[in-house]
Amino acid sequence: MKIRGRVLVLAVSVPVIAFAVVGGFLGNSALAREDSYQYLRIFEDVVSLIANNYVEEVNIDKVMHGAMHGLADGLDPDSAYLDVAQVKVLDKGDPGGAAQTGLEITRQYYLRVIASRDGSPAAKAGLMAGDYIRAIDGQSTRDTSVYEGQRLLRGKAGTKVRLTVLRGNAAEPHDVELVREELPAAPVKSRVAAPGVGYLRVAEFGKTTPDQMKAEVATLAKAGARSLVIDLRGTAFGDTDAGLAAARLFVKSGVLAYRQDRGKEKEPVSAATGDGSLSQTTAVLTDNGTSGAAEVFAAALSGNKRATIVGERTFGRAARQKLVRLPDGSALMLTHLIYMTPASVAIHEKGLVPDVAVEQPDVEFGQAPPAKDDTLDKAIESLTVKAAA
Repeated sequence: MKIRGRVLVLAVSVPVIAFAVVGGFLGNSALAREDSYQYLRIFEDVVSLIANNYVEEVNIDKVMHGAMHGLADGLDPDSAYLDVAQVKVLDKGDPGGAAQTGLEITRQYYLRVIASRDGSPAAKAGLMAGDYIRAIDGQSTRDTSVYEGQRLLRGKAGTKVRLTVLRGNAAEPHDVELVREELPAAPVKSRVAAPGVGYLRVAEFGKTTPDQMKAEVATLAKAGARSLVIDLRGTAFGDTDAGLAAARLFVKSGVLAYRQDRGKEKEPVSAATGDGSLSQTTAVLTDNGTSGAAEVFAAALSGNKRATIVGERTFGRAARQKLVRLPDGSALMLTHLIYMTPASVAIHEKGLVPDVAVEQPDVEFGQAPPAKDDTLDKAIESLTVKAAA
C-alpha cells in the first residue's frame, strides 16, 4: 500500500473503529465486535483503492464524512451521524430558533413528511403525510439527517423558508414558502359527532393533554355522549410519557406498554390504582401520520380491549434516541430504546395495524380534502353497532 493510501486509511478508519467499538459496547457482544472488524478489513481495502486509483486527489474529510453518514444510514431514520460543527451547535442548545413550520419529518431517500400539526404554517399550506421535501431553501435534502432537517425548518418568528415538495407520482415538484411561527400547545377539541357519540381531536400529547381530555369527555358526557371517537390522524407530536399518561385514563388494569432497551429486560409500564376513570366505549382513528406518543396511546387502549382502531396503519416511530460522542468531537444520534404493545410487539418501524381498515383518499397538491369523512363514519357505525348489541 502506498504511503498516501495508508494515511487515508488511518484518517478514515479511526472514527469508523470508534463506531465499531460503540456498536460492540452497546451490543455487549464479542461476536458483534468481530463482525465489525471483519468489515473494517474490507473497508481498508476500499479506502486504499480509492486513494491510489481515483482519478483526482481524494478529499479526506469528504471521504470520512461520507463513510460516517453511510454507517448511520444503515440504521433507522432517527439515528444519524453528527459532524463536529453540528455537535457544537447542539451543545450550545441552538435548535435553529423558537419558531417552526409545524412539520414532523422522517427520512426516506430525501426528507419526508410524517405529519403537519393542526393550524401550523405547514398544515395551512396543505402539506401532508408522505410528501417528500426535496430541498430546503434550495439545498437538496438527499444527504440531510432528520436532526439537521428539523433544525433547518426552525428559525425566528416571521422568517420564511422555501420547501421543494414532491407528492405521490407527480412529475414536477412544487415550491412552497412557509412563514415560521411560534406555535402554542395544540388544545384538545371536542364535539358531538352523532347521537350518543362524542368526538375528540387530539393533535399532540403534551403535559396538559390528559387533563384536557378528561375535561372534554366530561362535557361530552353531559351532552349525552356514551361512546367516544378519538381522532389521532396526523398526530405525530408530543412525548410518549404524555401518551401513556393519557392512556391511564382509559385502562384500569394491565400493561400499557413495554420499553425495550438494548441488552436489558423489557420493562412493563402498567396501569396503577386509580387509573381507568373513563369507561366509555371508544374508537381511535389512525392514519400513516399517526406516530410516536399517539401510537403508544392507541396501542395501550387496543391491547387492553378498550378501543377499536379504525383507519390506516400507523407510521411506526415509537423510540428514544441518545447522543453517543466520538473521540474526534463528532457524535452518533442513536436509537437505543423502543416501545412495544401490551402483546410485546414492537411499534417502531412497524406501526399498528387497524382493526377496521379504511384508506384515506389521495389528495392532489393544492386540492382540498373531500368533505365526506369515511373513516369517522366507519368509526361511528362500529360504535353504534356495539351500543345496540
